[in-house]
Amino acid sequence: MVRVQNNSFAYYLTKYFSEYLPNQIAASGNTVRSYRDAFVQLMDFYKQEYHIPPERLTYSDFTAERIEAFLRSLEEKRGIGISTRNQRLAAIHSFFRYIQYRDPAGFEQCAVVLSVPFKKAETKPMNYMTLEEIRLLLSLPETGNDNQLRDLAVMTMLYESGARVQEVIDLTPANVRFSSTAIVELHGKGNKTRLVPINADAASIVRNYIRRCKRTDISEPLFVNRKGEKLTRAGIQYIIDKYVSMAREQRPDLFKNKISNHCFRHSKAMHLLEAGINLIYIRDFLGHTSVVTTEIYAKTNPKIKEDQLKKHSASVTTPDKYSRKEKEDLIDWLKNNL
Repeated sequence: MVRVQNNSFAYYLTKYFSEYLPNQIAASGNTVRSYRDAFVQLMDFYKQEYHIPPERLTYSDFTAERIEAFLRSLEEKRGIGISTRNQRLAAIHSFFRYIQYRDPAGFEQCAVVLSVPFKKAETKPMNYMTLEEIRLLLSLPETGNDNQLRDLAVMTMLYESGARVQEVIDLTPANVRFSSTAIVELHGKGNKTRLVPINADAASIVRNYIRRCKRTDISEPLFVNRKGEKLTRAGIQYIIDKYVSMAREQRPDLFKNKISNHCFRHSKAMHLLEAGINLIYIRDFLGHTSVVTTEIYAKTNPKIKEDQLKKHSASVTTPDKYSRKEKEDLIDWLKNNL
């Protein structure tokens, strides 16, 4: 295929989205959509601010100043947070790293774009639920009602499997295996698959839901809304918000923070850690690439911190230099001779 040098940016952007992301690095659909949104917004910004339509963009149009202006515009006009801002920049960095070694004509400009730094955000404490909160939440759905049985199955799966919300959304009945030990097959980031065991109670809830709600077609979504369509992130968050609201009415002293779908994953990891489960197993359970990512749970958990402090503070106490008998003899000598 012959390409025109003046259109190399458009050429590589097309290759990046049509071949590199989906085929070469097996990026998830969510990643592709997120990166696509970043470039749609970026090209719209260039068209509005600099009157450069997408088909006329070249490498020289991308300067550090313009990229930073784009990111500021997202924050000021669209009201995005620092996390989303950094996600947009990550998408831009990813593309320019891709072309850095594929098109020498753009190498210098790539280095300029890659020099744009990420914005530092305030580190927020990890939000997770206690076992008491989990038990209360899962006790609220009325299992005699099909919709509430589905809600219970969704929340149970989020907690027991430690799955990301998209992994639960993408489940089909074929991904749940009922045997002596029930197994859930999860498809995570980078199209990686992992097998996660769930306990007998959780398996019973999911099995009951499949039978009662007739979710037996192995190729169809496991969890659907009232229209029979696959649940969305917003749909699952709506379910969670509904039962958290009910739980707060019963126990105003609990659920002090916002409970997101990801809190279930954090909670499961924390409870495994508190039960003494090795970090390596928790890493594999959660599907983390590195145990360094998993270590954040150990650093955050106050119970683990307290146990470690007690353990190590005991080891640094100064041993007595004299025995009790020696001390008593020394006191007697001092009394009698001074």
